[in-house]
Amino acid sequence: MTYSYISHLQCSKCGRAYPHQEVQTFCKECLAPLLAVYDLECVRREVDRDEISRRAKGMWRWHELLPVVDASHVVFLGEGDTALLKLPNIGGELGLFNLFVKDESSNPTGSFKARGLGAAVSKAKELGIERVIIPTAGNAGGAMAAYAARAGMQAAVYMPTDTPRANMEECRIAGAEVVLVEGVISDAAKRAGERARAEGWFDLSTFKEPYRTEGKKIMGYELAEQLGWELPDVIIYPTGGGTGLVGMWKAFAELEALGWLNDTKRPRMVAVQAAGCAPVVKAFEKGAAVCDFWENAHTVASGLRVPKSFADALILKDLRASGGTAVAVSDEAILEAQRQLGRLEGIFAAPEGAATLAALKELVKQQWLDPAERVVLFNTGTGLKYLDQMG
Repeated sequence: MTYSYISHLQCSKCGRAYPHQEVQTFCKECLAPLLAVYDLECVRREVDRDEISRRAKGMWRWHELLPVVDASHVVFLGEGDTALLKLPNIGGELGLFNLFVKDESSNPTGSFKARGLGAAVSKAKELGIERVIIPTAGNAGGAMAAYAARAGMQAAVYMPTDTPRANMEECRIAGAEVVLVEGVISDAAKRAGERARAEGWFDLSTFKEPYRTEGKKIMGYELAEQLGWELPDVIIYPTGGGTGLVGMWKAFAELEALGWLNDTKRPRMVAVQAAGCAPVVKAFEKGAAVCDFWENAHTVASGLRVPKSFADALILKDLRASGGTAVAVSDEAILEAQRQLGRLEGIFAAPEGAATLAALKELVKQQWLDPAERVVLFNTGTGLKYLDQMG
């Protein structure tokens, strides 16, 4: 049995191929992210879609479409197979009959970051990497620390000084070195990158390596399966680094190529950002191909405080290809949506997840949605991590 059908890596801009059997970062020619390519013709011939559904739960039941070649290198903490929940009460208030939330808060370390870091650390282990480093706005650091601990790797996490305390402590409890940096994630990334180059650590920054995207894309596979091998009409997704948005759009292309979808119509993708840090929204509205760096970024949703994503061109390209849009929401709207999700649906969402509901309300006002459309919000993590920010 072939465990993974990964073929090679490919630059998302120039198309240059790179071998997955060697340690890779991003394209050396054009400095763009690398994406994993699979032999989908072989998968189509040799893998039974419905057999995957009968496997033990977890992200790695999709292993043929993940990058680890030898199962012994998989680092698994139970990530994946999160609930897709209907939101009848909020949907009723907004006049939407098919409103859902994909609730990622049940993942290890309490957020969707477990998926991407689970895949990246597993592949790093397979490639013999022993020391990993990451800049983080919070949840990615905790996830990396946990998977690195389980893999027996040394871990260092660089984070802004105002990162929620829960994120700091979960890194420390997993044995990671925590370095606090004045400023935002771009300042942490600069410091982490300098140390990585000086001391030979492997940098797991968003899109600076190819495999976090692969873990995140499985959210798209799960969505298709949970909806009877169809895709929703609209996905509303909180966008900082954008790994999940790019990953899911990649998953939909793979599913289509595999012939696993009953209907090949793809969702309109909506990127949600905070008004205090909205580089994707600004670039989308201007028709720009890339984002400008967002100065003085600020928001209660720390995961959205990303002044410029390394994959900005990919995010904008995928949004436009989907016929989607980008929406900025205020911190006040985010906090109100967080209370609404708790009060009406019993979901204590992270601010980033609550931002998707705030954006949905704006789209309803604009009549951008049809009331009968199937709409999926993403709650990317648990609100419990942000208690120290709630006063």
